[in-house]
Amino acid sequence: MNNEIEGVTISNPSRIIYPEQKITKLDVVLYYSTVSKYMMPFLEKRLLSVIRAHQGIKGEIFFKKHPKTENKLIKKFKIAKDKEEYFYLPNEKAIIYQAQMGTIEFHIWASKVSSIDKPDIMTFDLDPDKNVSITKLREGVRYLKKLLDKLKLKSYLKTSGGKGYHVLVPFSNSYSWAEFEDFAKGVALYLENQYPDLYTSNIRKASRKGKIFIDYMRNGKGATCVCPYSLRARKGAKISMPISWNDLDKIAPDDINILNYKNFLKKNPWRNFFK
Repeated sequence: MNNEIEGVTISNPSRIIYPEQKITKLDVVLYYSTVSKYMMPFLEKRLLSVIRAHQGIKGEIFFKKHPKTENKLIKKFKIAKDKEEYFYLPNEKAIIYQAQMGTIEFHIWASKVSSIDKPDIMTFDLDPDKNVSITKLREGVRYLKKLLDKLKLKSYLKTSGGKGYHVLVPFSNSYSWAEFEDFAKGVALYLENQYPDLYTSNIRKASRKGKIFIDYMRNGKGATCVCPYSLRARKGAKISMPISWNDLDKIAPDDINILNYKNFLKKNPWRNFFK
């Protein structure tokens, strides 16, 4: 077995990360090696947080956003008036190294370090209550797209790898964090007011029964969203995969995983995201 992937030595390659499918650490690293060129435009010069599972998803899972001991293949970044350092990845090899270090999930900021106070990726996370049908969820996603279309905003759809869908909107980086988050909140409140039986913007669990929680709070400074193409550190080795709007009725939020992703990857429906 070759324990080196693109110059990165993989320790414990046969360690089981996803027990149900017997997916190993090497499988995870190979996945990230395959998708790294697709991920890099979204990771490039963006601060990130990662979720690691050194012993697999049945072991300890922890969240990391400050590079206290790790120096290799990362770039550190200091935010004014913040005592802690943050980090970002400079190249595709760094993605593979993160996977070698036990990273399963990658979560990105909405702004780049070169314009840290000017966000340029808006995220709407549509998270349904367990009693919301897939048909009702898709209806909610369509209403959001219809509103964004009306506002002449190009939107992109991806699976969450969980219960819901994510809708992302690229912006020119000419708005402040306050303006950016306020606009996202306005979209969420508009939909909630128009369709009160379908949406809620209230984070409280009691308010979400039978409804879709439209989470706009991913758009504040320091908040993150799961990076396109990221695996999820949960049962099934699911992927937050970009899909086309035409596939909304064909692909459920948790349909795409490490065993079937290649069929979806080659379509590359987000190829023009930053154009």
